[in-house]
Amino acid sequence: MSSSSNHYCSLLKFCCESHNQIQAKKLHCIIIKTLKYPETFLLNNLISTYSKFNQLTNARKVFDQIPQPNLFSWNTILSAYSKSGRLSEMQEIFNRMPNRDWVSWNNVISGYANYGSGDDSLKFYKLMLRKGDVGPNRITFSTMLILSSSKFSVCLGRQIHGQIMKCGFESYAFVGSPLVDMYSRAGLINDAKSVFEEMSERNLVLHNTMITGLFRCGMIEDSKRLFSEMPERDSISWTIMITGFTQNGFEKEAVDVFREMKLEGFLIDQFTFGSMLTACGSLLALKLGKQIHGYIIRTDYNDNVFVGSALVDMYSKCRSIIYAELVFKRMTRKNIISWTAMLVGYGQNGFCEEAVRIFSEMQRNGIEPDDFTLGSVISSCANLASLEEGAQFHSKALVSGLISFITVSNAIVTLYGKCGSIEDSHRLFDEMEIRDQVSWTALVSGYAQFGKAKETVELFERMLGDGLKPDGVTFIGVLSACSRAGLVEKGCQYFNSMVEDHGIIPIADHYTCMIDLLGRAGKLKEAENFIKQMPCRPDAIGWATLLSSCRVHGNMEIGKWAAESLLELEPQNPASYILLSSIYAAKGKWDDVAHLRRRMRDKKVRKEPGCSWIKYDNKVHIFSADDRSNPYSDQIYSELEKINCKMIEEGYVPDMGFVLHDVEEVEKVKMLSHHSEKLAIAFGLIFIPNGLPIRVVKNLRVCGDCHNATKFISKIVGREILVRDAVRFHLFKDGACSCGDFW
Repeated sequence: MSSSSNHYCSLLKFCCESHNQIQAKKLHCIIIKTLKYPETFLLNNLISTYSKFNQLTNARKVFDQIPQPNLFSWNTILSAYSKSGRLSEMQEIFNRMPNRDWVSWNNVISGYANYGSGDDSLKFYKLMLRKGDVGPNRITFSTMLILSSSKFSVCLGRQIHGQIMKCGFESYAFVGSPLVDMYSRAGLINDAKSVFEEMSERNLVLHNTMITGLFRCGMIEDSKRLFSEMPERDSISWTIMITGFTQNGFEKEAVDVFREMKLEGFLIDQFTFGSMLTACGSLLALKLGKQIHGYIIRTDYNDNVFVGSALVDMYSKCRSIIYAELVFKRMTRKNIISWTAMLVGYGQNGFCEEAVRIFSEMQRNGIEPDDFTLGSVISSCANLASLEEGAQFHSKALVSGLISFITVSNAIVTLYGKCGSIEDSHRLFDEMEIRDQVSWTALVSGYAQFGKAKETVELFERMLGDGLKPDGVTFIGVLSACSRAGLVEKGCQYFNSMVEDHGIIPIADHYTCMIDLLGRAGKLKEAENFIKQMPCRPDAIGWATLLSSCRVHGNMEIGKWAAESLLELEPQNPASYILLSSIYAAKGKWDDVAHLRRRMRDKKVRKEPGCSWIKYDNKVHIFSADDRSNPYSDQIYSELEKINCKMIEEGYVPDMGFVLHDVEEVEKVKMLSHHSEKLAIAFGLIFIPNGLPIRVVKNLRVCGDCHNATKFISKIVGREILVRDAVRFHLFKDGACSCGDFW
């Protein structure tokens, strides 16, 4: 090789190392001008340089100018096409090659394995074996084992393993690592262990792969033991331990390993930070998360998109949405993961409108959603009961093809169920080609919220008949449906079946459903006995549920017990005061009501104000009791007066038991007539076009008087009125409610 060619090759190498494409092209021009017949070796280097810059058109032009390309020339251009996924050009070059070696075959096999059909990769592997001019080497075997893992084909993996042993490569760690990975991914951890133990040479990669496999199969103690026995460790080893502990629910152990890793002085990279921030989020360890954030700021990873996304997720899970926003806004680079982390964070913290807004902003920035992002924003629409926006996202799912992902379909089934369109929910459920446990649970819960106990039970039995195993959430839906329909015996059967037949340990929500089941049916003594036999005391929701039932059935004795228990658990919870006041007010015990009010004032306990909202013309109109802040208040109150007169003519009598103030009867009637849900319904009667249902959402439970009044309104105006309160849906139509007056 001439000195000039050697010099040019050195300069081309420097261009690659400095990522300077322009300089490389200038150098090519100089070569053309100064060398009439460049040596093949120099032209091969030019092909390699253009390939590294992904300038494959230029690389091919150089290759075509070589008078007599050698094997290295052919392999260089073949490798370029293989690594870039240009399979047709790769195939064309391979077919034209006068002779081939291991590199040639491995390039084609790996090209098809990475970018094409695994079947094509396997076809060329078999062709390589049949040709017999060169046999597979460790790179070939490694590629085929990785392919076996990605296809979850243990059968193929075992065949490759047999050929590895036949060719004498079984002792090579380079082959052992993908073998261990393949077996552990298939859950065959004993086979993975056998491969590991038979390796005569065990390098770091092999050890790290084995530890990852043990974690993957849930063998935590074995992972810890192997890590402690390693003759040497690198940063990857430590990160694998941190990630393994985090993914298996051992976040505290992950924190301990991280601290030890820092003390040992190992390099911490983006993956280590990502796993640690995940652990902090799971532990709700905001203080530690902030410390790690401070450490990140002092490193080169402060502007890393992967680390930034993990920070947003950590702060969101720790209920520090302001910090999550600050991190997100300061990120100079954002990808789909970053945007999704912020969107999910808003949804997790109850800022569903912000979640919808950030989704729109993401699209304006040219980033299209994936199935997880779209499913998350649809869930936020479901929590807002925003049917219009949810339907738009449904359309987007159809247009983009993301509807085929079960996560998106499940979210849409849930959306329609939570927005009161149970028929649409069921229709989409029926259209799904694949349904999982979540799909069934979403529909079961949708029917349960509507109080359609018969349909809920039938769906649940169909689910069992299809061989799907219900989880705790499914049983919450079934038990709540039984509760709202008064199916006490059926509910008790399901509760016992959940424990005895399905091995599900009841949690607070299941116990609350049972308390509600018995309490709604007026079986308050049975509810009291059930609580006394529980392995743990009810939570605040459980006591409030019992207290609510006592209010409905006027049981002061058990009501006092429930109220005192709730106050002991949560002294600042206003529910105990309000519900007990309702019991006293219904009995006319105004002195006791006044005493409770004084206690609330002294303890600075504030009742959550009731409010209702209705959406019209892309704007949400919110009302509170006796509210006159709406610009259309005069029209709303005028409409209410007209409706009230018609209701009284139809036989409506205000229920004074829902007024918690000792005032004159005329004042009580006035207070009842201006409840927030009535104001929202009046707004809907004025502005929502005839033929469309009026949809109202309330943050608290609908009071008995409003429930009765809305039945009258639906009959008088001949319209459907859908009210979603804090517990369930009420569909009012022709003077009746879907709950059957049992809520």
